[in-house]
Amino acid sequence: MPLETTVERHEFGLATPFEISRGPATTAKEVLTVAVTDDAGRTGVGGAAPDEYYGETPDSCEAALADLLAAVREVDDPGAHQRLAARFHEVAPDEGAARAAVSIATHDLAARQAGEALFRRWGLDPTAAPRTCLSIGIDEPETMADRARAAVEDGFEALKIKLGTDADRRRLEAVRAAAPEARIRVDANGAWTPDAAIEASEWLADAGVEFVEQPVPAEDVDGLARVRAEGAVPVAADEACVTAADVPAVGHACDVVVVKLMKVGGLRPAIHQIVAAHAHGCEVMLGCMVESNASIAGACHLAPLVEYADLDGALLLAEDAYDGVPMPGGAIDLAAVADRPGTGVSPR
Repeated sequence: MPLETTVERHEFGLATPFEISRGPATTAKEVLTVAVTDDAGRTGVGGAAPDEYYGETPDSCEAALADLLAAVREVDDPGAHQRLAARFHEVAPDEGAARAAVSIATHDLAARQAGEALFRRWGLDPTAAPRTCLSIGIDEPETMADRARAAVEDGFEALKIKLGTDADRRRLEAVRAAAPEARIRVDANGAWTPDAAIEASEWLADAGVEFVEQPVPAEDVDGLARVRAEGAVPVAADEACVTAADVPAVGHACDVVVVKLMKVGGLRPAIHQIVAAHAHGCEVMLGCMVESNASIAGACHLAPLVEYADLDGALLLAEDAYDGVPMPGGAIDLAAVADRPGTGVSPR
């Protein structure tokens, strides 16, 4: 019997409004979940979190998933990852989130068929996974400080602070005062000019910021290189480095490459980007969008390969249709799913 496939759309509310420099606060996120089931009744699950910044919408993602899942049924072997990845790129080259969903689902099913946790199939060390940071969106300084304080009380050791406004320094100072021992990273989502970023890096450094993510617009790689050379804190490239093919052009301009399944199009392409970044002397942060555990669970199994993790997408939701890899206080607990075949995702 051939593989059976389904797609569902969900809209989940966020626990608190989440704002970045590119637009208004988000209060809900629409995601898509795919399931691939074999003739023994084993089901692999994956998720897509389309982002309009990358040209994807829930409607375009759903349309692409119809073609991608047709390719899954055509290949009829969830473990044929090389062949599937090639077909996925042929079928939907511009729909990274949709490709990511079917990639995660087929990897999940293949691992379930083998009776192994996904990280075990890759031979990875679960204790090597870095702790995830918790992201705090743009808000009033006092509100951001309260959220930082609550995150630290919940056990989070690292915070990612969204900036890119006229009151950035005041916001960061409020967070630092509320969480004096926390490791802090800053993400401007491309909002600053190179000169502004270099100037900001002085007070970022004073606040003990580990690195600044995408300080300048994605297309300004020369500006990114300037910020790295003249600024006072390390630089991470996110929007400027979508796939492994982008690494050679930005590797000289950053210290950290941000890899996201929804950008790069799945687990196998993410491994390629991680390897490319390391080959260019960059560290890697495994990141995410606001996502369901249906996709975050798959990303967690790659975490032992990277230096930093920002896999809090499902933690930002007020509700979810799935449970995934536990993250108490930001610790990505792969050991908790070591005896659970696949990604460890399960329906609630």
